[in-house]
Amino acid sequence: MAEIINMPRLSDTMEEGTVASWLKNVGDKVEEGDILAEIETDKATMEFESFNEGTLLHIGIQEGETAKVDSLLAIIGEEGEDISSLLNGDSQDDKANESSAEKTEDTSNETTKEESQEANEETNTESQDLPEGVTVVTMPRLSDTMEEGTVATWLKNVGDEVEEGDILAEIETDKATMEFESFQSGNLLHIGLQEGESAKVDSLLAIIGPAGTDVSSIAKNFKVGGSDSTPKEKKVEAPKQTKKEDAPKAAAKTEVPKKEVSTSNNNSTSQRIFVSPLAKKMADEKGIQLNQVKGSGENGRIVKRDIENFTTSTASGASAAKFVPTGQEDFDEVPNSNMRKAIAKNLAKSKFTAPHYYLNVEFDMENAIAFRAQYNSVPDIKISYNDIIVKACALALKQHPQVNSQWFDDRMQLNNHVHIGVAVAVPDGLLVPVVKFANEQSLPQIGAAVREYAGKARNKKLSLDEMEGSTFTVSNLGMFGIDSFTSIINQPNSAILSVGNIVEKPVVKNGQIVVGNTMKLCLACDHRTVDGATGAQFLQTLKGYIENPVTMLV
Repeated sequence: MAEIINMPRLSDTMEEGTVASWLKNVGDKVEEGDILAEIETDKATMEFESFNEGTLLHIGIQEGETAKVDSLLAIIGEEGEDISSLLNGDSQDDKANESSAEKTEDTSNETTKEESQEANEETNTESQDLPEGVTVVTMPRLSDTMEEGTVATWLKNVGDEVEEGDILAEIETDKATMEFESFQSGNLLHIGLQEGESAKVDSLLAIIGPAGTDVSSIAKNFKVGGSDSTPKEKKVEAPKQTKKEDAPKAAAKTEVPKKEVSTSNNNSTSQRIFVSPLAKKMADEKGIQLNQVKGSGENGRIVKRDIENFTTSTASGASAAKFVPTGQEDFDEVPNSNMRKAIAKNLAKSKFTAPHYYLNVEFDMENAIAFRAQYNSVPDIKISYNDIIVKACALALKQHPQVNSQWFDDRMQLNNHVHIGVAVAVPDGLLVPVVKFANEQSLPQIGAAVREYAGKARNKKLSLDEMEGSTFTVSNLGMFGIDSFTSIINQPNSAILSVGNIVEKPVVKNGQIVVGNTMKLCLACDHRTVDGATGAQFLQTLKGYIENPVTMLV
């Protein structure tokens, strides 16, 4: 639902504001905390952050235009949302206000001169009651929807010297805890609200003036619209206290109020860096590390001029500035194919419904290497390591039907036949043709079947029958140089074997370090059907076949 953003009151005396610049355009996405615009008040130019998320649908005040506080500044909502009723309603409100103003003017013309003189005399009397140099600071409106504020923390005490730009207090609004700066210099003579107390906007917050000035009568007689401030129980919720770091700041002289940033010094101890959001933004754009900048503001706060004047020579022990990219983000959109959608649906279902666990092993491949070389020495015969693994799995599964099982909601099916799915990568994703009755086929027959299915898969010629009925799956990325990985179970199978590359490495044999060849495998199991011990026993049987492949021929 669209939200109307009004011109905020960013200082205690602000009556109207001018949009200096918009940092977002109509149609742009807006996140909570994004800077919407820079607004000139009667005292400073400040960044105004968004408290809403959505799309900027309408800008009510153009750059350079001035409007009263609470005037329509912008509208944020969902992309494409109809906001005509909001705009029409705003126009009607403006007309109603103009009409009301005209009626008020007509009525005021009927007021007698005596009444006008009495009103002027009262105003003059009130202004005369304020001693010279004394300023009453009221509760500011720090967000467009703020009606009252709570003093979270006072950073100045009665009697303290206050400079223009000093942080007076941290004020909790309806949306965030924010730092409030002073626009006056002098002594803090009176605090109108204690920590934890709340009051309406424009209520007495503090009084600043020359040291020693008696302001007790001012504090006692101060009223705002006839409503008094109402103390509330002190709030101690941690989330609101910590949120102040990300909140938009209240006011500043030339920058927005300082923001607290955590960093580390050379001794790895926590150190606070005070920096205004505008200075922080400039530092990010210029690739300047804040811990290299010496702040010239209050308490060493880094302000705009510090970033503008910063050079690497001004930083003691400064390192090279961080990389600032000059390119732009770019992407291409590719519609999801039906195959990709099916893969996503099936694997997501498997991952989030089957309780996966993983068993990792490393097998000695010396005998397998010699066996393959000898087998391929026969004319017109060529087998791969993957063929050896598929055959070994098929024989091991016959001895461990629990791993060759399938899970259904009302039953568990222990398969006596062995149909092994072999994962094949294709441009659109992954296909799993099935080598049926793999335990009954010879190594050359398995090799021929896998090569045929792989060719059909890449040409999109696999039939549905050739991809259905697997009871176990093998996924091999060894040919791509992958040492080890884990796979998602191809349901309704209970397990899948991930096969890595054969790696030449130092190994220990008979107490001696020698050069050997090993291969890592990972068995992913569905804990509903395959217990850990069952999976481990299957791998032990598989180890026997792979490390001594001649046993597969017996």
